[in-house]
Parts: sequence; structure tokens; C-alpha cells
Amino acid sequence: MKVDYRKFIKIEGLSSREFRQQRINIMDYSAIIFTSRHAVDNFFRLAKETRCEIPDSMKYLCISEAAALYLQNYVQYRKRKIFHANQMMSDLKALVKKHKTEKFLFPASENSTQDTTALLKDKGINIVSANMYRTVPEDLNDLEINNYDLIILFSPLGVDSLYSNFPDFEQGDRIIGALGKNTQEAVLEKKLTLEIPAPTKTAPSMIKAVEEYLVKRKKKK
Repeated sequence: MKVDYRKFIKIEGLSSREFRQQRINIMDYSAIIFTSRHAVDNFFRLAKETRCEIPDSMKYLCISEAAALYLQNYVQYRKRKIFHANQMMSDLKALVKKHKTEKFLFPASENSTQDTTALLKDKGINIVSANMYRTVPEDLNDLEINNYDLIILFSPLGVDSLYSNFPDFEQGDRIIGALGKNTQEAVLEKKLTLEIPAPTKTAPSMIKAVEEYLVKRKKKK
């Protein structure tokens, strides 16, 4: 069994012009919410391009400790202004409520399928989402897609990329796997047969789901 790992999508930052069209002034906010490194990178990039001098008083609330530590690439790490949750949106929401007097800016992807601001919003919370980057199809022209017996997709955008790069793609006898409900729905919308969904009760990960499928297939032979 030979496995190739290939990214179907990539992150592309919005231009300063695209950001300005949203009529959002970074300096109007006293706290920033980060849920990924991409958000951190593009926030500070756009702040620089729009000549915003981020004050030392700015607070940063992060989804995880890893994201909080990543901030050291841009600001001096101080516990009094950098706070983090433990990967859970519920923890991040509780953290936001502790600082509910702040005016929050949430750097986001314009492709986001989940309104995080709605999840974080609570009575009295002032939060605005700002698109700062997008996910676009990767160039896969060098990939011989028909040489593969099995294709695993990890996001709806990955499904879009498949057809963006290979508009005449036909499944045939090829096995398709998809991670997550949204990805599975995107696969079915393309009239593809989904044989390996994940997660399931017995397969919490895609790796386990593929293993289960291959074992069952071998037993049938």
C-alpha cells in the first residue's frame, strides 16, 4: 500500500485594499480573538500594511496555548494581556465573558462555514468578525489523479479543489473517503459514492476508518 499526502488547498491573505473595503479600523478594538496561526499572521500583516500601531494595552485571547505562544513572533509575551483556552470553543467563550467589557475583533477566513462570532457572542459582548484571509484551491496540475485507487478528502474546500483542478473527474471504481459532516455532504452533492466516512462510533479518526475499510475488504476476498 502506497500513500501520498498532498494539500488540495492553501491559505491566501486578503490584500489591504480588500480589508479596507470592510470599513473596519483595527484601532477601534481593545482585544483580538485568535483561533489559528493563519489568523495571527494575517492580522499583524494587515496591521502593518494599513499602518496601524498596535498599542501595548491590546489584549489577545487565543483558542489554545500553542496559538498564544505563537504570538511571541509579533509581541512580547505577557500574561496580563495574552490569555488562552484549551482548544475548546466553550472554553474560549468563557474566556471572552471574563473580559466582556472589551471591544473584540475576530480575524477570520472569508470561507468560514461556521459563524464563530455567533458562538462567542453573549449578552453584552461586543464582537465583530473581520475577513483577513481565504482558502483557495492548490495547483494540482502535476498530479495524476487517475493513478489513485483511493482519495481521502478533509474539507468541503478540498472537494471544490478536486473539481477545480480536474473538472472532468469521474469516480469510477475509485474509493472516496471524507472527514466530517460538511465534507461528506459536499462529496454527496457531487454525486460521488462515499465509502469511508469518519468519524464513526468505531473509527474516531480517518486513519482508523481507512484501516477498518481495508480489513473488511480483505476479508471479503
